[in-house]
Amino acid sequence: MSVHRFFRAALLAGGVSLLAACATPPQPFDYSAYKASRPASILVLPPLNNSTDINASASVLAQVTQPLAESGYYVLPVTLMTETFRNNGLTVAADIHDVAPAKLRQIFGADAALYIGISRYGASYTVFDSAAIVSAEARLVDLRSGQVLWSGSASASSAEQNNNNQGGLVGLLVTAIVKQVLNNLTDKSHQVAGVATGRLLSARPPNGLLYGPRSPKFGTD
Repeated sequence: MSVHRFFRAALLAGGVSLLAACATPPQPFDYSAYKASRPASILVLPPLNNSTDINASASVLAQVTQPLAESGYYVLPVTLMTETFRNNGLTVAADIHDVAPAKLRQIFGADAALYIGISRYGASYTVFDSAAIVSAEARLVDLRSGQVLWSGSASASSAEQNNNNQGGLVGLLVTAIVKQVLNNLTDKSHQVAGVATGRLLSARPPNGLLYGPRSPKFGTD
């Protein structure tokens, strides 16, 4: 297959995928349990890292408080959470996620707990591009009943603002290599994680978190 035909096929495949995505809008989330519970305080548990980067969990955890607070929730300090678990012999995220909701409620007194899983974190290299990508999902669980109140997922990439239409084939290859090096040296993934967590944990329609009681928009959703 010629290079011209290869790119034409790739563009056609991308167009078909885009049309399929547009044809199936996301189903609205059922907020009935969430609205009945209306949690005011949230305990964020250490993210479960399913990526290949050992820094993923700490990076994401460091950036979850801001979007939750801006959405109107009191977030228990992550340092307090970490030290409390460490003093009780729990240092692995998977073990902490297995602690019963009622026990978390007893220890921390929070209304809900946020369980985060990281599926992708770090620089990804392809033939014509390199990007830092972060993908994560989360569940908000009522610690009084153990019921899942909300779940969602989000991704972000450093390539979202790129313009790769200039420079020809050789230019694309060189740019991809340079970007790969810079992504690794400058810890670009940590910056991208901030974007991803903001998208994941900010109160916004149609399927985001609801506004918490500390927000002036509380009850408007």
